[in-house]
Amino acid sequence: MTIVCMFCLLLPSVQAQTVAVPALDSPVVDTTATLAAADRQALVDKALALQQRKGSQLQVLIVPTTGGETIEQYARRVFDQWRLGREGVDDGVLLLVAINDRRVRIEPGYGLEGAIPDAIANRIIQEYLVPQFRAGDYSAGIAAASNALIGLIDGEPLPPPVSSHRQSSDDVGGSWMLGLFLGVMAGSVLAGIFSRVPRLLRSAIAAVGGGLAGMLLVGSLGAALAAALTAAVLGLLGATPALFAGHSGWGRGGGSWG
Repeated sequence: MTIVCMFCLLLPSVQAQTVAVPALDSPVVDTTATLAAADRQALVDKALALQQRKGSQLQVLIVPTTGGETIEQYARRVFDQWRLGREGVDDGVLLLVAINDRRVRIEPGYGLEGAIPDAIANRIIQEYLVPQFRAGDYSAGIAAASNALIGLIDGEPLPPPVSSHRQSSDDVGGSWMLGLFLGVMAGSVLAGIFSRVPRLLRSAIAAVGGGLAGMLLVGSLGAALAAALTAAVLGLLGATPALFAGHSGWGRGGGSWG
């Protein structure tokens, strides 16, 4: 019974030692409502711009306390649970502030340890965070430290971010080529149909038809213009598919020129 009672007494203290990691729903997670809305949004915008520009993830977390853990232990747990930074690059950095504990921690991933070694992180804390925090201006301190971290990350050679534009470039290029091909084919068919009209008129018909086909089928203005130009040239040269060549020397079942 004594053992059970001792366990019951210890249970609350054990539970109190572990502070839950909050949900990651923003580049700035403030569980204490310390930051004003405008200041918080400014930090979010800077973090998102950095991620788009460099691929790195700057994350700010403000909590009341880290509980029974040291701020170093809690920062590492948060970093690992949130999986900050890109896989294989590990270029995330966590700026953690524990308001009631009066503790702060800058936790970089392995990919940023060259840009943000311990000495530099401590310097940022002492020069940017501590003076502002002592004055009660948490927003200014976090903003200044974030700017310093962003400057260091910008100067670090990192793998470029893979943007959605670059990811879809192959698809766009394939669609453009498809539009060009279909437009030229449509223009060539029209040139064959109107093979007996004057050459300039035939070229104009092929250009208009090829351009419209490229635009309607793929929706690419570039492909439409390229198809129109190519079809116009083919119309002038009289290069049309054999199906519409009639009896111009290319017999369907064979032919001779002797």
